[in-house]
Formats: sequence, structure tokens, C-alpha cells
Amino acid sequence: MIKVSLYSITRSISTLVLLFTLSISFAQEIPTTPEAIADGESLFNANCKTCHRVHQKLVGPALANVYDRAPSIDWLKAFIKNSAAVIASGDEYAVNLYNEYNKTQMTAFTGLKDDQLMNLLAYIKAETEKGPPVAATPAAAGGDGAGSGVPAGYLNIILVGMLVILALLVMVLLFLVSALKRFLDQKDLSEEDKEVVHSPYTMGSITGSAGFRFIMIFIIASLGFKWVINTLYSVGVQQGYAPKQPIAFSHKLHAGAYEIDCKYCHVGVMVGKSATIPSVNICMNCHRSVKTESPQIQKLWAAADWQPETLTFGPNQKPIEWVRIHNLPDLAYFNHAQHVNVGNIECQTCHGPIEEMEVVKQYSLLTMGWCIDCHRKTDVNTKGSAYYDKLVELHNNASKEPMKVEDIGGLECAKCHY
Repeated sequence: MIKVSLYSITRSISTLVLLFTLSISFAQEIPTTPEAIADGESLFNANCKTCHRVHQKLVGPALANVYDRAPSIDWLKAFIKNSAAVIASGDEYAVNLYNEYNKTQMTAFTGLKDDQLMNLLAYIKAETEKGPPVAATPAAAGGDGAGSGVPAGYLNIILVGMLVILALLVMVLLFLVSALKRFLDQKDLSEEDKEVVHSPYTMGSITGSAGFRFIMIFIIASLGFKWVINTLYSVGVQQGYAPKQPIAFSHKLHAGAYEIDCKYCHVGVMVGKSATIPSVNICMNCHRSVKTESPQIQKLWAAADWQPETLTFGPNQKPIEWVRIHNLPDLAYFNHAQHVNVGNIECQTCHGPIEEMEVVKQYSLLTMGWCIDCHRKTDVNTKGSAYYDKLVELHNNASKEPMKVEDIGGLECAKCHY
């Protein structure tokens, strides 16, 4: 009787363990819903894209089939949340991976929840099954020409042709005037008509007249006055300013080719007034092992006092003296977080196509008039914020136009000058 009871208990425990294992396996199944994949893509772009690609090795390994290559999904979760702890535990797979990539430490993502990590894996799995992107095939010559622009050479030819036509028209008009004079000379004209036909005005008499001198002086004075006004208005305006930096950092390469999010380096843009200049440590997240032979990276290592032999930072670290490009006067207040985090303004709105700039320059005027013009044209994004409900109601009662920034006090002096 006792044996039967022990057998029954053992069998029940085994069944429970099996059911628990099956439930865990089911729970660990990578989701395939479009919502999970879309959320995973957002997480990947925000947290992983700086160092990883799905089908391409970057700072870290390519992530295609990572869910099959890793020891388990639970291992992946633990490694993503705190890779340093997994490596410190002596895990063979983690240690080998750490050594393979020149002991580059992966950022810890302790704030990510398990369902977010599963969505992240859902995106990686979807991209793995999709396969690597296929390069676009150049359009064959002689196609329909859809979307092609007019070559600059053709525009020059058209412009020269128009000038030639204009010159021919002037010549024709002069010929007609000359022919008309000869025709009228053969007629019996009165003295008054002859004076009209044979006007005494010549080029010399016209240019020597007081009226002509007055017109020329007026035109020159007007142009000079306009030049003075334009010069005065340009004082303090640094549009196009592109100073030489101590390290030749290429936004075209980092933000363009590698698609590194601006917020990864400019960490203050979402939470503070200043976007902040990236610290040396942010650069060293990648450049402990990437392009280490580059002279520019050697300058970075010197600033960080990085010791590649011991893989440690020395005591003589110093900041990189970047030259500031965008300067607002002290009397003007601008808050990046308010515009980027609340207003959802893209960086390119003010800074231009930064992902195309080899050397960064000031793209916009950044004058008071430029800011005011933007506040007059920009719609307020009120979706999902109860703060604006009453304002929207009052605005809609008074106007049928969308609510602009100027409608909520965007033109008040104290908004920017305090």
C-alpha cells in the first residue's frame, strides 16, 4: 500500500514537472504577431541598432538565428539584461563571445521586461526569415525615365538658347525701326513729324542728362543701402558655419551609413535643455574594437587614456575639446526636451539632413524671425495628452484651423526671453 502511494506521488510529481516544463516551453515560444514584431523593431532601433545588425557583423555579432545559436532563450534574456553578470559567472558561451569581440562590454538593459525581450526576438526572427536585403538593381538605360531629373547640361543649353533668341529679337526690332525710318523718309512729312522720326536724342545726350544721372545715383544708393541693411541683419547669424573639429567625426558615416540614432550620443536631448556633447565613454563603447588603427581613433584613445594591453582606462583622461557649432545668445532660452520629447520635432527640422553631412554645419538661420515663423506654421500635437483637451475645445470653438504653437502662447516674449 505504501509502495502504491509512493508510486502515485512520484508519478504525480513527474506529471506536474512535465506540465510545468511544457508551459515554460510554450511561454518561451517567440511570438509572430505583427504587433509583437513592430514593437520589437522599435526596441531594436532604440537599443540595439547602434552595435548590431541582423545580417551583418558590426560592433557586435550579427543577430540572425541568435535564438538558435544561444544556449537558450532564458540565457539570451539574462545576457541582454546584464551581460557582465553572465560573463562574471564563468558561463563558457558568454566568456567565449566576450573574448571573440575584444572584450567589448555590452550595455546592460535591465529595464527591459520579458515580454519586450520576446518581442525583440520576434523582430529578429522575422528579419532572419526574410533574409538579407537585396541591393537595388540600377535602372537600365533607355527606360521610361520616371522620376529622372533634367541634366544640368541641358538646363545650360536651354538658358543659352533663350539668350540667343532674345538677342535675335533685339536685332529684328532694330532692323524694323531702321526700315520704318527709311520708309517714313520717303513720305511727305510735316516738320513736326520729321522731328519725331529723326529724334535728336543720342546715347551721349541721354547719358549726359541730369535725369539719367539722378536715376543712376538713386539706383546705386538703393543698392548700397540694401547691402548695409543685409550686413546688419547678418550680424550674429552663423548659417553655414562648419568649424574644423579636433577629431574628424563623420555624421554621414555614423548617422547615415550606420543609422545610429542621434539620441544614442546626444543623451540629454529627451530630458533636458541641452542635447549635450557626447562624452568620450560613449565613443569608446564602440571604438575599443572598431577602426582601432585609424589615426582619428588614436586621438580618441589618447583622450580616454585607453590602455589596449590591459583593456583599462588610465588616470590621465581628458575631455575632447569639440568646437561648438550652434550658438544662441544668452538672452534666448531653448529647451531640446520640450521640442523633441513633447513636440515630436525631428532633429533634421532644425539641423538639416545631418545624416548626409561629412562635416556638420549650421543648417538653419536660428534667428528670432526663423523661430517665430516656425511657431506660426507648426501644428500642436495634442493626441494622447489630456493637458490640451480644454485648449483644443476652446480653440475649435473659435476657429476651424488646426491649433498652432502661436495659439498656445508660442509668440509670447517670456517663452524665450526671461
